[in-house]
Amino acid sequence: MERIPFGINQLDSTIGGGAPRGSVVLLSGEAGAGAREFVYTAATMNGLAKDDHDLFDLHYGDLAPDAALPDAIHYVSFTTDEAQLRTEIKMSMDDEIADVGLANVHFKSLSKNYFHISPVPRNWYAKETTDITSLRKRHEDREGLLTALGDCLSERAPGNLVILDSLSDLAGAAGDRIAWSDVNYLVKGIVKAAHNWNGLILIPVNHETLSGTQLGQLVDSCSGTLRFAWETGGSTRARTLVVKNFRGILSTIESENIVKFETDLGDAGFDISDVRKIR
Repeated sequence: MERIPFGINQLDSTIGGGAPRGSVVLLSGEAGAGAREFVYTAATMNGLAKDDHDLFDLHYGDLAPDAALPDAIHYVSFTTDEAQLRTEIKMSMDDEIADVGLANVHFKSLSKNYFHISPVPRNWYAKETTDITSLRKRHEDREGLLTALGDCLSERAPGNLVILDSLSDLAGAAGDRIAWSDVNYLVKGIVKAAHNWNGLILIPVNHETLSGTQLGQLVDSCSGTLRFAWETGGSTRARTLVVKNFRGILSTIESENIVKFETDLGDAGFDISDVRKIR
């Protein structure tokens, strides 16, 4: 089974090279525990690999025999534009790695659709112009957010790595403009379509923004769930990663007696610093 690498070497090497094609992976994390840095690293390292750059060899190495790079890398955000995302990603890793890797990442912002019927002033999220083309574009911005997202994924997801940032934003709008049932149906639809798209979709979410029932519905729908959390011991705390469920991967984790991964943030972004096993 061909896999698309996550871009974190020790994780990929442990699970056979990456996520099986056609997967939708929920990255469920506490604030600051690493889920966001995980997607930043996944996008950047896959971008580095596209050019077979020396930095990829230095910080990742060789792809596993069953792993293959996505055709393209797309970063879709509900609330943030490309310039802001590039700045945030560069703050999480070495500037050169970010600059080179992100050259192969395509950004798409749905902020106009997201904020259009909110009380947020339009000039905070869109440039105001008065020409006819811009007026037509403003009319298009009224298109429903979920419809715009569906069109965006249909165009960008086949064969590719897509990061959908983030489900927390949709959850924040649920009950106001969007029913939670629509969000749940959307995720189920993405999972169904992803099988034919044959790429990899990563969906981060801060699980503190969801009820237990809502999180359970998402976990049950997705191909896999990686849980990022803070663990406190004495006067220190550490970031940890647990593979909560993952079709085609969890059995490999269990056969290695792995309980959880300790994680860290370094020059190349998100990284695995230690592996805890059952003794």
